[in-house]
Amino acid sequence: MTDARSSNGSVLSDTPNLPGPNIDLPVTGPAFQRPSKHLIEQLYKVSSATASAGLHKLGIRRTFIQGPQSRQPGTKVVGSVVTLQFMPQREDIVSGLGQEYVEKHSALWAVLKIIEPGDILTVQANADPYTGCFGEMLVSYFKERGGVALVVDGYIRDWPHVKELNLPIWCRGLTPNYASQSDQFPWAYNVPVSVSGVLALPGDIMLADDDGAVLIPANVAPLLLQRTLEHEEWEVFSRKRLAEGGSLEKYYPLNEEGRREYEIWRQELANQPG
Repeated sequence: MTDARSSNGSVLSDTPNLPGPNIDLPVTGPAFQRPSKHLIEQLYKVSSATASAGLHKLGIRRTFIQGPQSRQPGTKVVGSVVTLQFMPQREDIVSGLGQEYVEKHSALWAVLKIIEPGDILTVQANADPYTGCFGEMLVSYFKERGGVALVVDGYIRDWPHVKELNLPIWCRGLTPNYASQSDQFPWAYNVPVSVSGVLALPGDIMLADDDGAVLIPANVAPLLLQRTLEHEEWEVFSRKRLAEGGSLEKYYPLNEEGRREYEIWRQELANQPG
């Protein structure tokens, strides 16, 4: 008989009477480069709506993480994507029955040890409502490592305690189950993941606010930033003019006359002292 084993040699199979494949868990992807702090700081000026629209105009259509919603309304985060992948259980490998002894050798524990300040843990949990990907203890540890948010295509547990930690979380909902209690098992980290059908790679950027979470490909982020900051700026101008009773046709979106006014307004702002 062969067993699934953790990378340190511990047997992961909790159904020892079944023969199974000889595999090492967790599956681990290669090291990756995180985006610069300056780029992250600049992207805080961009909303998820503007980011989504800007990426669409650049030809990248699947970026909105549909389903997960903010558990703390009014919060906004931007950070480097670190990935965690849940996969369906298979009883000759792992069934979740020995959760207390098995999960701590899984990707769920391993990924937390590589978290750096500013990271957003992005989790493929396959929208399974019976899998509580994180609870109080792991969320607390993640926050202490400097993680800034969780974006989970699935569910979490221990909400009465987790909410007291004030960590921004986007998820599908709540469940009383622990991580491997039902149909899923934390399988891999630092690997490409599918989050609500959106492909996320380690080192990409996640931007999330009350409208939802948007995945920004790392190499596209500088171009997106360049194109969207002006959009955000002219919307400030348009919002001001509309609040003053201006014409919708003129100011949203800007027609030629509105654009000329915007350029004058922009120049005046640039010339202000300080």
